Amino acid sequence: MIAARNNSETKKKLLKYVICFVICLAAVIVSCFIIGSATTVDARSTLSVGVDSGEADANSSTLDILFLLAILALIPSFLIMMTSFLRIVVSISFLRNALGTQTSPPNQVLVGIALFLSIFIMFPYLSQIKEEAYDPYQAGELTIEEAITETSVPLKTFMLKQVYETDLDLFLSLADSRGMVDAAQYDNQEKLTDLSVFVIVPAFITSELKRAFLIGFLLYVPFLIIDLVVSSTLMSMGMVMLPPTTISMPFKLMLFVLVDGWNLLFESLIMGFR
Repeated sequence: MIAARNNSETKKKLLKYVICFVICLAAVIVSCFIIGSATTVDARSTLSVGVDSGEADANSSTLDILFLLAILALIPSFLIMMTSFLRIVVSISFLRNALGTQTSPPNQVLVGIALFLSIFIMFPYLSQIKEEAYDPYQAGELTIEEAITETSVPLKTFMLKQVYETDLDLFLSLADSRGMVDAAQYDNQEKLTDLSVFVIVPAFITSELKRAFLIGFLLYVPFLIIDLVVSSTLMSMGMVMLPPTTISMPFKLMLFVLVDGWNLLFESLIMGFR
């Protein structure tokens, strides 16, 4: 009897879910139909497009639109890989793991902190991009290709200041072996700004990851000592079943607050960029 009753209740719940799904699906289809009809009517009344003309305006060609969409899709990657964002977010993630606070602060908070610190660090370079690339382009003094070239110069300068010479030499030699560049042309430090971003960016990412992991190691050491002391104390007291992390976490937080850890970390991260 109990099994039959459970089966009937399960069937009723399943039927309710199916009915709700069908209603929601019908509502979505009807909404899309209404929106599509309204858009079609509006387009018929306001637009007149010649498909067979074979001509495209320079400002509204299909290739320009596709290129713009591709750039918009790659903006998050540019933000992460070509600015100070990478080192900051990895370092803060190591700090959270070292404290053992699991998901506090949450990922959204970490990304927000890294984003605003990156804007603070990159502000001089962003101002230079605005003055040398965006404003002249808006005034019609530069084409889009020239504006992109002028935009890349401050970013290259920033990345070359942070990159290790060994990492840059590695990717420069790899690019030379693949025929992408001629390494003999970049024997001078001033000529490195003419180097392609496809060589500078991988070297910059490698150097940033090295620094971020080194920062993570330095962050782990004091908290690891606290874990060792707490676990040794608990074992000497015979409290083997009590997790050491439960006891050590308040001491970690107290140490981090007493030494003003956030200010020390942010100051070290900001001053670490040249």
